Amino acid sequence: MTATSNEKIGYPPLDTVKAVAGDIWIVDGAPLHPGGITMPVRMTVVRLSSGELWLHSPIRFDAELAAHLAELGPVRHLVAPNVGHWTLIADWQRHFPEAVAWAAPKLTQRRQVRKSGVRFDQELTEDSAPWHDDLDLMVVPGAGGFREVAFLHRKSRTLILTDLVQSLEPDRVPARTRLFARAIGTLYPRATAPIYLRAGLRVGGRSTRQALARLIGWQPERVIFAHGRWFERNGTAALRQAWGSLADA
Repeated sequence: MTATSNEKIGYPPLDTVKAVAGDIWIVDGAPLHPGGITMPVRMTVVRLSSGELWLHSPIRFDAELAAHLAELGPVRHLVAPNVGHWTLIADWQRHFPEAVAWAAPKLTQRRQVRKSGVRFDQELTEDSAPWHDDLDLMVVPGAGGFREVAFLHRKSRTLILTDLVQSLEPDRVPARTRLFARAIGTLYPRATAPIYLRAGLRVGGRSTRQALARLIGWQPERVIFAHGRWFERNGTAALRQAWGSLADA
């Protein structure tokens, strides 16, 4: 795969398909650098019962990675699950123009999205997505227009999140990011939503608490998220600990 100067940051090997369970994989990508912070990032890939591939929070496009994915099935769905994880979809669209691009609720109303030229075809709602045989879907609301769409891969009992949980391991990020993660409460072994997002979730009130409680009620065996060390086992208990009173419905 494409070599980078950040190979010791994050979860190498990068741009490599890694099996999680039957018909579900992760791909750890080159770190992102929002505001000068180095953040490991992860994409989740599901092969639907149709044989099509579903890419959640696509990482940067890599030709060799795309070729490996093609061995698993045709890329047909590109999912932007919240307001932050959409910026790398455009390159995947150029290489897979037949893929449907899905946007979190109200994402397409944001000015930066409209100006970007990224094409979104459908909005993610519990009624719109055609994957009911494979994936359950839930929208978690928050303050300030925040929406994150969570998914449960039924076959493997895997919950797929984006930013609702983060857990950055100290030896996987540079010093500046360690300080940042400590400040926002997501430095491993802590695993939770970052402090700024927790505040928005609290303001979201009862609807937010009920959504988080329902996700725990799905009783996932594992929980994948975009940044840091994900929950490979004991997913339900780990979620309860991660969210605490945020999920008290």
